[in-house]
Amino acid sequence: MESQVYIIAEIGVNHNGSLDLALKSIDKAKECGADAVKFQTFKTSKLVSKKAPMAKYQKANLEKDGSQFDMLEKLELSKSDFIEIKQYCAQKEIDFLSTPFDDESAAFLKEIGVEGFKIGSGDLTNLPFLRKIDMYGLPILLSTGMSNMDEVREAMACFVDSPVTILHCTSNYPAAPEDINLLAINSLKETFNVPVGYSDHSLGYDVGICSVAMGAKVIEKHFTLDTSLPGPDHKASLDPKEFKEFVNHIRNAEVFLGDGVKRAMPSELSTKDVSRKSLVVTKDLSVGDTLSEESLTIKRPGNGLAPKYLYQYIGKRVKKSISADSILLEEDVE
Repeated sequence: MESQVYIIAEIGVNHNGSLDLALKSIDKAKECGADAVKFQTFKTSKLVSKKAPMAKYQKANLEKDGSQFDMLEKLELSKSDFIEIKQYCAQKEIDFLSTPFDDESAAFLKEIGVEGFKIGSGDLTNLPFLRKIDMYGLPILLSTGMSNMDEVREAMACFVDSPVTILHCTSNYPAAPEDINLLAINSLKETFNVPVGYSDHSLGYDVGICSVAMGAKVIEKHFTLDTSLPGPDHKASLDPKEFKEFVNHIRNAEVFLGDGVKRAMPSELSTKDVSRKSLVVTKDLSVGDTLSEESLTIKRPGNGLAPKYLYQYIGKRVKKSISADSILLEEDVE
C-alpha cells in the first residue's frame, strides 16, 4: 500500500566481492520481506587515491590498518556481475538499487535500467556529481550523514529534474545512541517539504522503529548473511533472522500508527456505552415535577442523555413517572 514504509536491505559491499554471495543475499533479503536490496557500484581507481586511509570504524571492524584502495579493490563487482544482479532481482521481484560513486558507475547503472539512485553521505557535498546525477531525472535517495542544514540545502539545490527523498543518517558504524538525533527527521521535513527517511547505522532495530514513528517513509539498514564474515560492514549489519524481525516490527509500527484520524474505533463502541455516563434521576418523580440539581446526578451507563446537557434539563418538567436511579431520556420531559 502507498503508506507502507519502503524497507531497503543495504547489502552494500557485504558480498565481499563474490557474485554468489550477492545472489544468496538477495534471496535472503526477499525472504525477510525487504522491498529492495541496495549495492554499491564503483571503480576503486575513480573513488579513492591509493594513499587514502581507512575510516576508524573500518580499521576496527577489519582489525587491521591499511588503505581504502586496497580494501575496496577486493570488494569491487564487475559490470557483468551487476547486470546479473539486476536481472536476478527482477526474477525475485525485489527492487534493485545501488549507490554510484563516480560518473562512469552512474551512467552504467542508468544503462542497465536502475529505477533510482541512492547517493551516499560522502557525496552530499560533491555538487558537480549531484548535478550530473540530476540530468538522469530519476528518483533520488539522498543520505545526509556528517552534514549540517546548509550543506543539505546546497545539495538539494542541485536537483531540478529528480524527485528527492532525504535520508537522515549518522555516519558512524555503529552509530552511538546519543548521536542518533531522530528529531532531525522533523527538521528536514519542515525545511524541504519532501519525503524523509532514515539510513540506520545503529545496533539492533529500536532506532529504526522509532524513526517510523517520527514519519520516516524509507528505512535503509545494513544486511549480511553472517555478521562474523570478514569485511568493513558486517559487524554493524543485521543477519537474516534479525532483519526479518526488523521488518516485522516496522510493519507492526505502521499498524499502530494508523491513519491519524481521531475517531471511536468499532471495537470501542460496546465499551463506550458501558464506560461513559448519563443523566440519572436521584429520586422518584411524578408527572409535572420540575427537574433540579438535587433530582439529577451523573452515572454510568452512557446510553442516555450526555452529562453536557445537565443544565439544559434543569427547570424542565417531567411528563411521565420516573423511578429513582433511572436514566433520564429525552422523551421523559416536556
